[in-house]
Amino acid sequence: MGTITGSIAVAGAALGGGLALGLIGMKASEAVGRNPGASGKILVQALLSAALAEGAIIIVILMAGGVPK
Repeated sequence: MGTITGSIAVAGAALGGGLALGLIGMKASEAVGRNPGASGKILVQALLSAALAEGAIIIVILMAGGVPK
């Protein structure tokens, strides 16, 4: 039963992380389209947010006991 629970946690993290990364990219593109002069600041914020979203996925995978087999 522990393997099933871990797999569900990893699947949820992957789904949430994928959605988060997609939304970050979408909103960053919209922001640059509205204000091209601020593209440098927007890029930095988008990269930091993407790194945090990826970090959350990695933490969940490690807490679940590694990559599911």
